[in-house]
Amino acid sequence: MYGAQHLHEFGGLPAVDFQHTGDGGSRPAADAAAWRISVDPYGDDDLTWEEAFARFLETVDPAEVRALIIGQWGEAYEEKSSVPIGLVIAAADRLTALEAVFVGDLEAEEAEITWIEQSDVTALLHAFPALTEFGVRGGTDLVFPPTKHERLRALTLQAGGLPVEVVRGVLDSELPALERLDLWLGVSAYEGNTDVADLAPLLSGTRFPRLVHLGVRNSEIQNEIAAAIASAPVVARLRVLDLSNGTLGDEGAAALLEGQPLTHLELLDLHHHFLTEAMEERVRSSLEPHGVRVDLSERCEPWGDRGAEGRYTAVSE
Repeated sequence: MYGAQHLHEFGGLPAVDFQHTGDGGSRPAADAAAWRISVDPYGDDDLTWEEAFARFLETVDPAEVRALIIGQWGEAYEEKSSVPIGLVIAAADRLTALEAVFVGDLEAEEAEITWIEQSDVTALLHAFPALTEFGVRGGTDLVFPPTKHERLRALTLQAGGLPVEVVRGVLDSELPALERLDLWLGVSAYEGNTDVADLAPLLSGTRFPRLVHLGVRNSEIQNEIAAAIASAPVVARLRVLDLSNGTLGDEGAAALLEGQPLTHLELLDLHHHFLTEAMEERVRSSLEPHGVRVDLSERCEPWGDRGAEGRYTAVSE
């Protein structure tokens, strides 16, 4: 399957590797970039993440930094994200303009998504009450207890397997400003043990009253999710519905089309799917004339001759 890729932008700003910038006009203004702090544990400079972050704080005015990306912090399959998270929290009194944080922006060549050792990432939400966007990659040892945050508008959790305890923690959280939620549920082989019943508080529309963009994707139960969403009250107020990167087939797409109207959507994202050409055309003809953008790119074929059992998510290991 396809590994996760580095972020190209975050918090509405272009992602910039701090270690690849320098003086002489090649470094953007502090507030003009989402700064990725990353180290190579096998590199020649032998720099630790703590040293790289200290250099960043000395070089770029931390009081102007709006977005921060925690990239590779060492051997991420052995060292938990609590290490860089703790360093960022310790600098909270200097990072006074911080609005967006992403933890674990590693691509597959650095560490497979299931190798990334996470921790209790909600410590960052408590330390930075002004955050409006928060993202995490990696579900191993990820902890997300129910939390409260008044200003968070966008939350993304990317995993090859997202533990159900994390999903429940998110859905039990008080996030009154949340407009965008993106959950990569993953596969059971990597602790992605969420089922449709666990999503009931989200699909009922009783959580997150401002939600307009919902992604429930990269799942091996994508058809079941699509069937549940077909009658889910939350859909009526969405502008974007993202069911991409999973095992969606004709049965799931048919359930969507036979359920409540979707013609109010701005975008229905189904890319990386297992639909037949006939079903692709049915989806397009049902929605595109009403102005709905439909992403049906990346049609996939099951492995071997296993049929539906040969379907796979875009990101797993």
